[in-house]
Amino acid sequence: MAGPTHTVEKIGGTSMSRVHELRDTLLIGDRPNLYGRIFVVSAFGGITDLLLEHKKSGEPGVYAAFASGEGDHGWLAALDRASEAMGAAHRVVLDHPGDLERADAFVRDRLIGAKNCLIDLQRLCSYGHFRLSEHMLHTRELLSGLGEAHSAFVTTLMLQRAGVSARFVDLSGWRDTGEVSLDERILGAMSGIDAQTEMPIVTGYAQCREGLMREFDRGYSEVTFSRLAALTGAQEAIIHKEFHLSSADPKLVGADAVRKLGRTNYDVADQLSNLGMEAIHPKAAKTLRQSGVPLRVTNAFEPHDPGTLIDDQPAESPAVEIVTGLDVFALELFEQDMVGAKGYDAAILEVLTRHKVRIVSKVSNANTITHYVDSSLKVLRRVEKDLVERFPSACVSSRAVAMASAVGRDLDGLAVLSRGLNALADAGLSAIGATQGPRQVDVQFIVERDALAGTIRALHGALVETQGRDIAQAA
Repeated sequence: MAGPTHTVEKIGGTSMSRVHELRDTLLIGDRPNLYGRIFVVSAFGGITDLLLEHKKSGEPGVYAAFASGEGDHGWLAALDRASEAMGAAHRVVLDHPGDLERADAFVRDRLIGAKNCLIDLQRLCSYGHFRLSEHMLHTRELLSGLGEAHSAFVTTLMLQRAGVSARFVDLSGWRDTGEVSLDERILGAMSGIDAQTEMPIVTGYAQCREGLMREFDRGYSEVTFSRLAALTGAQEAIIHKEFHLSSADPKLVGADAVRKLGRTNYDVADQLSNLGMEAIHPKAAKTLRQSGVPLRVTNAFEPHDPGTLIDDQPAESPAVEIVTGLDVFALELFEQDMVGAKGYDAAILEVLTRHKVRIVSKVSNANTITHYVDSSLKVLRRVEKDLVERFPSACVSSRAVAMASAVGRDLDGLAVLSRGLNALADAGLSAIGATQGPRQVDVQFIVERDALAGTIRALHGALVETQGRDIAQAA
């Protein structure tokens, strides 16, 4: 399968759309040895949006149109759009007529197969004994897997044309009648592959008994990636992004002001995930952490830069490593009779869980519980309605705010909370609230939404840039 010194490396969707540029740098370049690397690939940028639904706007793709049940026209038209986009994507990457013909045939075979499957499913569910809703998760997985299978196949063709011994490894379970676990799917597909003499190009989606989308939805590729690294005993797991993991968004604070992290730990990675700035999915990070596999995040277009290493090592000295933020809602329940009473916390959590609302943070006092949540306003209104019915004498309200957070492996002794508040005041800003836990890994500042960008700039200037100047002066 794989040698003792191999790496498992993932290329995300945005970078995959430029995989032809990566051919002569990251994938081949001037490396003395091309092998000892297993690549897990996402779909080309935008393809999964067309197959499912747009991640940000919610515009229906094939799955959403099919799920709406509004006849054939919507989802069939969406399938045609996806087919055209997949063809356009591989025509950017491939130039040999033979490769283009094989790629076109691959898309045609997979999409015709998916189309026939959905038509048969509609026909089956026209009978009263069968419910379409019972099959929607499998339908979502079937459609999603088309994107990764396409990009992995095309990348394999591209590399083979360049003289690389690349192998297409399809974990999507296409036309597979068996039922296997994720581990069995991965180990079965990797059996007989020698990563020291060939380059496996693996689909980010893996069909398995557990159903990856049930728990991870569109974060499944990182789960596949981390499990593959753990099962094969990788020396490192590497994620190639289109940017470095930096101390802040360079668009907000300026490219000259940010600094590459270089090294951090899984604790910081978890905090970033909580704020929507995922270095890696938390469950995937847990898999790597428990397996003792370090994670490296690099800029795919700077292949000689080592990027940022994420492991379990503590910081050499306290420091704020990154400042980031997220738009949230403050969901507040005030009840005068809450003092000394039990059950309020559990009831609120039950409602939030039922409506699948993600909790980012929480504060409480004698008669008020406030949850900072990542949710749409539509869903939040349903939550408020349920809470009012549950606690008719309580005052339930929500407010659009933002959360900025200063994060680091060790913030002990840095007075981040007070320095951060002073920095906001100096910038003419104010915090609605601020909190710091005893673990000393992050400090959160709640501000008005329109103040988030200014807050991040002010905090970064005071906590990261000043810190860097102090170190330089000391040296």
